[in-house]
Order: sequence, then structure tokens, then C-alpha cells
Amino acid sequence: MVYRGQGQKVQKVMVQLIKLIFRYLQNRSWIQVWLYEQVNMQIEGCIIGFDEYMNLVLDDAEKIHSKTKQRRKLGWIMPKGDNITLLQSVSN
Repeated sequence: MVYRGQGQKVQKVMVQLIKLIFRYLQNRSWIQVWLYEQVNMQIEGCIIGFDEYMNLVLDDAEKIHSKTKQRRKLGWIMPKGDNITLLQSVSN
């Protein structure tokens, strides 16, 4: 596979990520979001929308404290793509 410059390689990786998020959206998958510089907290919810900047809209979101395993319901939230470190599917 040949790439023309570094910019096109980054473009291809972003397209794959958007496809993964779109699959989570279509399947109404329950996902866990890890936030940048928030190592003791994760957010779980169902993706109901997103944009090209990886800003997400989550429904039935819950904040989970990783040390105490305490959960707090948040409802609808929109984590900004700048703050998202990792997305993973979880079984609910």
C-alpha cells in the first residue's frame, strides 16, 4: 500500500475510526468512554449521535468512578472529541 505523504495516512485512520463509531451508533451498542486526564472516571452510555470531530451524544449515560465502582446517572451528555482518549464496547 502506497501513501502520498503523511496527511493521507492520517486521513485513512480517521475514516476507520468514524466507521467504528457509526457501527456503534447503528447497533445501539453500550460503550465506555475514557476521558483525557480523568483516570479515575469513565462514562458509559449509548451513542445516539456524533460528528467528524468525534464529539459524541450519549443517551442514558452514567459516570463510573473506577476505584469505588460508584455509578451516577447523567442522562443525555455530549463529551467533546478533544477529551476522549478511548472508546470500547461493553456488555450491559
